[in-house]
Amino acid sequence: MRRYHDSDRLAYQISSGGSDESVRALLDTIATVLARFHEGAERSPTINTAGEPAAIGRRFGDNLAELHRYAGTSFPDESIGRIEDLVAAFISGRETLLAQRIAQGCIVDGHGDLLADDIFCAEGGPALLDCLEFDDRLRYVDRVDDAAFLAMDLEFLGRKDLGEYFLGRYLAHSGDVAPASLRDFYIAYRAVVRAKTDCVRLSQGKPEAAADAARHLELATRHLETGAVRLALVGGNPGTGKSTLARALAEQVGAQVISTDDVRKELRDRGDIHGESGVLDEGLYTRDNVTVVYDLVLSRARRCLQEGRSVILDGTWRDPQSRARAHQLGGQTHAALVELLCTLPVDMAADRISTRAPGNSEVTAEIAATMAAQHAGWDTALPMDTSRPIEFSLNEAHDAWCRAIYPE
Repeated sequence: MRRYHDSDRLAYQISSGGSDESVRALLDTIATVLARFHEGAERSPTINTAGEPAAIGRRFGDNLAELHRYAGTSFPDESIGRIEDLVAAFISGRETLLAQRIAQGCIVDGHGDLLADDIFCAEGGPALLDCLEFDDRLRYVDRVDDAAFLAMDLEFLGRKDLGEYFLGRYLAHSGDVAPASLRDFYIAYRAVVRAKTDCVRLSQGKPEAAADAARHLELATRHLETGAVRLALVGGNPGTGKSTLARALAEQVGAQVISTDDVRKELRDRGDIHGESGVLDEGLYTRDNVTVVYDLVLSRARRCLQEGRSVILDGTWRDPQSRARAHQLGGQTHAALVELLCTLPVDMAADRISTRAPGNSEVTAEIAATMAAQHAGWDTALPMDTSRPIEFSLNEAHDAWCRAIYPE
């Protein structure tokens, strides 16, 4: 049996050993080894059941139930309740995503306990030791869940950048296309598992484990909040900068933009809607045509949300019924709702319309003025004064995005 030294541990290499460049090269190699291991890992109908919503919820719930026993000393009981709520919302709305993971062969007999302290780096390549053996079922996991354990541990060691790097390299080597929300979800799960282990250490007379448990739970909460699936409506009259804000916010938070202008052009090009542009409520903008556009926008949004991808819907959203349908969609998919209303004086909006680059929007300054005169209000939206530089609106929009997951 080969004997390793403490200095061979990945955790040691990170804390006091190798250079950043050498550590990243090592993590890339580990990602390659893990991807190959998963490629050849056993798969079966029995193993697949571990990827079903009920099984995932049960695993999370069992660990959280254990943590409730320790609440009030190392961490408040409310922190466990917060995690439970975020976990329930994610699982309840992501049945489609989880079914896809099973169908794509992502549920494997994996390692189950991939920690930086149990990976040894010596000549001949990294050795991933201490695979879980006492309960086979604990190794039946989504392969991203398996990789997320090490990503979580690296972050806990103070190197979130290395955790992100490792997980990114794993995805590249494995060809996995798991959405960011699922990666965050499984990082959170692994942090909860470690928090439970910390509490066991605490009960064995190791008081320093209390701080570790609290940190692991903070890490779990942070990733669940970041990965929470959101549905944002960015509305307002033409020329108010809603498309600019929607794209900027999407880039910042990693969401997908679905634009009514783009969908309208697509439908018109393939002959599904007809009419001339230039007159509000007529031609291309009849109520029937507008309904068809918003139907497709919401249908595509539903698919994204079910697959774990947050979406930003860019449109005027002036029709209360369309907004009500978006609200309903958010509830059905357990997605946090964000509503932003871009506002701008009519003359400034007209100037922007007349000077903006060609695009899919065919709205004129006259239509914009008519819509502004007919504006009936949108009480549930956060007003965004887009006469200011985009940075101001973007900061406010991002704050609203973050706050959306907190109960009112």
